[in-house]
Amino acid sequence: MRRRNFLRVLGGAAAWPLAARAQQGGPVRRIGVLMNNEETDPISKAYLASFVQGLRKLGWIEGQTLGIEVRWNPGDAERARSLAGELLQLSPEVILASSTANLVELLRRGPTMPIVFVLVSDPVEQGFVSNLAHPGGNITGFSSFEFSIGGKWIELLKQVSPGLAHVALVFNPDTSPQSKFLVSPLESAARSLAVEATVAPVHAVADIERAIETVSRRPNGGLIFPTDTFLTTHRQLIVEWAARHRVPAIYGGSGLYSEIGGLISYVIDFENQFRQAAVYIDRILKGAKPGDLPVQSPTKYSFIINVKTAKALGIEVPMTLLLNADEVIE
Repeated sequence: MRRRNFLRVLGGAAAWPLAARAQQGGPVRRIGVLMNNEETDPISKAYLASFVQGLRKLGWIEGQTLGIEVRWNPGDAERARSLAGELLQLSPEVILASSTANLVELLRRGPTMPIVFVLVSDPVEQGFVSNLAHPGGNITGFSSFEFSIGGKWIELLKQVSPGLAHVALVFNPDTSPQSKFLVSPLESAARSLAVEATVAPVHAVADIERAIETVSRRPNGGLIFPTDTFLTTHRQLIVEWAARHRVPAIYGGSGLYSEIGGLISYVIDFENQFRQAAVYIDRILKGAKPGDLPVQSPTKYSFIINVKTAKALGIEVPMTLLLNADEVIE
């Protein structure tokens, strides 16, 4: 039986029938949230908490003026399809969709209610909106990376590990469908750096270690792990396997990779997208049309280096990079 999450840990929003007992007078507004990652994941819990706190600051109180239904997709394509259908059947007034995979599953069902997305790369290139300034239709949100970021990732990895000769882009096509758009800019940048670039699609946990091991069989290899719910769910194993096979890697999904031992990360403030999403949800509930709300792009990226991991790999990080890093973990 599917378990529903009514945000008990965040303040206790109940299902729609119970929410009808609003104590503030007037109708209780209803929103749905389709989160990526496990419900127990600390990062995703913090993202959701920031979203709910943002709504509270705008006057929306769970169980009083607002009912919130949350579903969690732990990086599983079948689960995403099931949860998207389940959430839409509840007919919320607006939905917050976290990640490309979740947004795709919602849009496949042709929803008529507004959708605000977060953690979605280059929504114009993927065809979700016509343009950023005037998205039109019933969706808007907050873009993460443009796909040219693939070139930036390989450039940073090459700077940290100058001997880099070949690199593999590792992602799950089911949970990170947007990553296929990274291939062209990655290959272009790789050619200019005299680096061979390959793609390593993975569908199971065992595939990840095989991909890392394959890269390690040749000297001067490297790994790129983009935003991917499946990868993020298994980030501890990924960092451990990269260390075991002594392969330098760059991570785009979260700065937490570097905090737990990943070599370098180049990320945006994903939590801030959830705070901003609360503002858009508020405006939509008050009558704004999502197509009139511009899609916002990140303005700041964080470059994080784990010096301890670099030393373990026998890498001496250039001082210029250390000085330019937003955070150095020692």
